[in-house]
Amino acid sequence: QVQLVESGGGLVQAGGSLRLSCAASGSIFNINVMAWYRQAPGKRRELVARIRGSPNYVDSVKGRFTISRDNAKNTVSLQMNSLKPEDTAVYYCYCDTFSGYPYWGQGTQVTVSS
Repeated sequence: QVQLVESGGGLVQAGGSLRLSCAASGSIFNINVMAWYRQAPGKRRELVARIRGSPNYVDSVKGRFTISRDNAKNTVSLQMNSLKPEDTAVYYCYCDTFSGYPYWGQGTQVTVSS
């Protein structure tokens, strides 16, 4: 079992920045990929960024968001710059194990006002 706890969401004006953090606990030695997803009202949950070795990003956040992982601290972070109203969503921390089992955090709200 892996537990994921997010922090860092909030309300920010367009053009501003936020940093999301996610702390993993439990069977952390089994963690393979870590990622951030988001789900806006009325939309499907989408992958924002993932990291195992090298990071990967959805096109809409490239150049604005940076995912980073600290294996020593068992954390993954998402630095979000130049935020846009369309970035408003609940952001979820995600990880999977080497056997492919997925785990999700509880989600943190990010609201970008225009």
